[in-house]
Amino acid sequence: MIPRGTTTVASAGEHMKYLLMPMSSDGVSTESLHYIKMPVDLLHPTAEQEARTHKLKRLVQGPDSFFMDIKCPGCFQITTVFSHAQSVVLCGSCNVMLCQPTGGRARLTEGCSYRKKVD
Repeated sequence: MIPRGTTTVASAGEHMKYLLMPMSSDGVSTESLHYIKMPVDLLHPTAEQEARTHKLKRLVQGPDSFFMDIKCPGCFQITTVFSHAQSVVLCGSCNVMLCQPTGGRARLTEGCSYRKKVD
C-alpha cells in the first residue's frame, strides 16, 4: 500500500518514490517546508565514530594497515615490519621472534616496543 501523498513511478526497471506536495491552482505550495534534524551529523563525525567505520565507508577512504619500527628486546636493533604481516618476523642479528601472524594484525612478542613509521 502506498502512503497518502506519495506516488511510485517505474522507469527502466527502477522504482522511485516522489513526494507530492499539495499545490494551489497557481502552482504555489500551500504548506511550508519543514526540515527534520538528523540525530547524527554525517558531515562531521567524531574521531571515535570514524575509527569504528569500515575503511571504505569513511569520509576519506584510507587503509587500516601501516608500517612500524620494532625494537628487539635483546639487542635493541630496529626492524621495519608491516602491521598485517603474514609470516613470522625474526630479528636480523639475534634471531629472536619479533611478531607472529594472526588473522589480521600481527601479534608482537612480549618485551618488543614499536612505533608507527612516518612517511
